[in-house]
Amino acid sequence: MAGAGPEVPDNPSGARFRLDVHTDEATFLAMLAEDVRRGLERRPRSLPPKYFYDHAGALLFERITELPEYYLTRAEEAILRRVAGEVARRARPRDLVELGPGFCRKVRLLLDALDGPGDIRYIPVDVGRDGLTGAVRGLIDDYPAIRAHAVVGDFERHLDRVPPPAGRRLLLFLGSTIGNFDPPARQILLTRMRQLLDHGGRLLLGVDLVKDRRVLEAAYDDAQGVTREFNRNVLCVLNRALDGDFQPDAYRHHAFFNAEASRIEMHLVASADQRVHLRRLDLLVELAEGEGIWTESSYKFTRRSSEAMLAEAGLALDAWYTDDQERFGLVLARPSS
Repeated sequence: MAGAGPEVPDNPSGARFRLDVHTDEATFLAMLAEDVRRGLERRPRSLPPKYFYDHAGALLFERITELPEYYLTRAEEAILRRVAGEVARRARPRDLVELGPGFCRKVRLLLDALDGPGDIRYIPVDVGRDGLTGAVRGLIDDYPAIRAHAVVGDFERHLDRVPPPAGRRLLLFLGSTIGNFDPPARQILLTRMRQLLDHGGRLLLGVDLVKDRRVLEAAYDDAQGVTREFNRNVLCVLNRALDGDFQPDAYRHHAFFNAEASRIEMHLVASADQRVHLRRLDLLVELAEGEGIWTESSYKFTRRSSEAMLAEAGLALDAWYTDDQERFGLVLARPSS
């Protein structure tokens, strides 16, 4: 594992920016290899959605957020703009932790709502070093009073590397990313997140809400086919990282709402028999025509199911916010004991 000491970037704001690296390229490739072998050797075959987000995947996802069918990002940001002041008053944070911050766009809404964002420590946690470093540099340039302690790591594996609170803490887990986790993994993750909070700490969690099937399915299968290319791109990630020979165009994008499980499922379905060799794993994968690779689950919630999910992890609902059409929810939670 890579060293976790402070690193000062070569820019004028470097004295306010500490970078701890727990996932270097070799560690990332080892995690990828483990996850891919486990997912492709069993049935149904699967791949974790976190590997969507190489550079090309991140750009495709940015395009997805701008599509008319994909309401999630717009709805969440609209809620956050409306309630950021109330969240800031309830949480009164001096410590902001954000899991999977992307381009650090949403945290700006909270920083703007604070009564003077000075003496704030911002702790973003993400697996991509270059993208995280660039986003945090831009943030601290725009907010000269804050300090940043970035953690390059996988938040499923490295939450114990987040430094202890330095004042009241607000933990952000936005974008409905919690919906990508099946219930057992979700409870483990939320329990670990609960352990990051002191008695006065708060969690702000984004959850996509149950709604009409047609609206849900359109959000994951857009008319322009951007989500299709985003889904197929994970095969390009495997080809490059594991010396594979997937043919992405030979897989059909299939997304549907599983009402019984309350989740959208995304699959890549072989359009003909496939024989794929991942040379770095010495792994041969044979798929029959019509066989799929399950690439993402996106669970949908209600207020009741959100409260139950929080309770299992030792958290209690503090406030519930939705957009005008009740498409998306922001949950403010606190430790229950």
